[in-house]
Amino acid sequence: MRNLALSAGIFGLTGVVLGAFGAHALRALLLENGTQGTWATAVLYQLVHAVALLALASWRGREGPESAGRDWLGRAGLCWSIGIPLFSGSLYLLAVGGPRLLGPITPLGGVAFIAGWGCLIIHALAARPDSEKP
Repeated sequence: MRNLALSAGIFGLTGVVLGAFGAHALRALLLENGTQGTWATAVLYQLVHAVALLALASWRGREGPESAGRDWLGRAGLCWSIGIPLFSGSLYLLAVGGPRLLGPITPLGGVAFIAGWGCLIIHALAARPDSEKP
């Protein structure tokens, strides 16, 4: 739970900072490169998944240690924590003129995001309804 909350905080903080940095300090460069949309997409996906990590931390904290053996929530958090730097990080670098060879990294981050959401679905399907809990 602590690691998920810490990751959420780090990715949330840096997402806001990078959003502001792109809107102000890098505005002219992003306009010149025609990559404002790319930067905005990177920020959006980073912040959405930071909030999702925070929700996971909360959900995992409520379930307690008995769910650790089938820790699909932890796997989802790991996937999203890998996906953010791969997806958003590669987009940030591409937006400021990074090498085009970074392009194939972006979809790997997208796959990590999708895998994380899949882990969340598996967890939800495997969880007992509240009415069945002792």
